[in-house]
Amino acid sequence: MAKEKLTEVDDIFFVPLDFRLIVRKFFRHMKPDVFVLAESEFWPNLLREADKETKGVLLVNGRISSRSFRRYQKIRFLMTRILSHISLFLVQTKRDKGMLEKIGVDSRVIQVAGNLKAEIKLPIFEQSEMNELRGSINIPEGAKVIIAGSVQKGEEEPLLKAFFLAREKNQELLLILAPRHPERSNEVGKICQKYPFEVQKRTGVHRGTGWDVLILDTLGELAKFYALSDVAFVGGSLVSWGGHNLLEPAYYAKPVFFGPHMDNFAHLAEIFVESGAARVVKNQADLVSMFSLRDEAEYQKMGQKAKSTLESLQGATEKTLKAIDSLMNIQKRDERDGDE
Repeated sequence: MAKEKLTEVDDIFFVPLDFRLIVRKFFRHMKPDVFVLAESEFWPNLLREADKETKGVLLVNGRISSRSFRRYQKIRFLMTRILSHISLFLVQTKRDKGMLEKIGVDSRVIQVAGNLKAEIKLPIFEQSEMNELRGSINIPEGAKVIIAGSVQKGEEEPLLKAFFLAREKNQELLLILAPRHPERSNEVGKICQKYPFEVQKRTGVHRGTGWDVLILDTLGELAKFYALSDVAFVGGSLVSWGGHNLLEPAYYAKPVFFGPHMDNFAHLAEIFVESGAARVVKNQADLVSMFSLRDEAEYQKMGQKAKSTLESLQGATEKTLKAIDSLMNIQKRDERDGDE
């Protein structure tokens, strides 16, 4: 995947096994000026040799999970020595900074830079475009739209059942189901037939076509439909898939919901839940509540919090590039030693 995506990189290879002689051989062959480490890969020999053989070691997008923090505290003396080889820590949140300080890292070498994953740029849609889209797929005035994005196999049933129960009390609710893989749209359509819903596919709907459930069977339109929606559910989280990107609906200031399985985005999910920007749905009652839109004002506040939380995590790219540039401009260690 790296070779496919990073075509301008000079070389791509696995991190060497963490034995001093092997790691030293890599550094002396590659001769890097700066060693940049991502998130929390704290390999002791790798860091020791990087400190010796480069101008500096930079941790980017740093994070410390609660589990790792508890483990590091038990070996605090050892971790302090290992982390002393890092010149500068650029961490995602104040919480990460506080954890590093408690482990024993000097606060002067820790900066809160935000989250590199939060550096997303999506299309901005004018209200006129949204109105045109609503008209083109026949969304009645006053209807409330819930989108379930990147839905994985096994999630349709609980979502549809909860939608059915919520819709018994509010006929103005509409559901857009966006399968993670659009080729599953026929399969999803058959599941929908178990319920008394009017079901349409995105490619088949047009002005005058009524629907209760719309299946998004196209590629590249999910962001547009997140922008259109009133509530966003992030799929891959009701089943043990690990969740999908929660930042896209947050970008459009939508209240974000997801299931308990957000392993792929665990740190971000935790931040959003703690800030009141997202909620975890653990059972059918939670799903019914999500669909019911009982407190629209509260949902709007959630959406604004989602947007502001995302913005608070941004800025990491610029800070990271500045840090790399600063380390690159430091004189090499052997040059400084020679001057002395």
